[in-house]
Amino acid sequence: MKKFLVLLFVLFLVSCSSNTSIVNSWRDPNITVAQENFKKVLVVALVKDEASRRTAENRIAASNPIFKTSYQYLNESTNSLTKEQKLKILQDENFDGVITMRLVSKEKETTYVPGTYTGMYYGGFDGMYTGMYGYGFGNWYGMYSPNFYDPGYYQETTSYMVETNIFSLKENKLIWTGTTKSEYVTDLGQTVDAIMQAVVKEMRKDGSLPPK
Repeated sequence: MKKFLVLLFVLFLVSCSSNTSIVNSWRDPNITVAQENFKKVLVVALVKDEASRRTAENRIAASNPIFKTSYQYLNESTNSLTKEQKLKILQDENFDGVITMRLVSKEKETTYVPGTYTGMYYGGFDGMYTGMYGYGFGNWYGMYSPNFYDPGYYQETTSYMVETNIFSLKENKLIWTGTTKSEYVTDLGQTVDAIMQAVVKEMRKDGSLPPK
């Protein structure tokens, strides 16, 4: 359990600064993650793309030896097995916890960023007007207008809603779940870190993990 907590704390510290936040969460009121003595935890990224799955799972599993990637145990060779048979594989391998991540939705939102006025220089009108004396409006506007106004523009943002679940295999039940929203995603590995940061922060807040 101590190693598990250390890993989560490390992820909290090294997480990137991407825009990821908790949307909602729930914990079993009768049990906390801190109460579970996790010694071997399976990490499952439920995504269709195999490369993305491995990237996400490897990102977490590489941080601590108690975390194991699911593709080592649940892969094409086990697809035809029943859920009971798959569960038995995990039990035989002495797993006592499971963390899953799955993409709930991907939404695009277009927002308008209004233009801004840079304003004029008010510190020396006399000198400015002396230099510009006799100029027509066309000459004056042509010289200063590029610095006077920045036009607005439309910006498209893609939001990724990811659900993170923590299961106790000993209790055979879900003990914590949370949904995060990530924007301006450019790197999958860094986003996984940011999701874990948000998850740890929320778990400390709701008592699932002890405070720092």
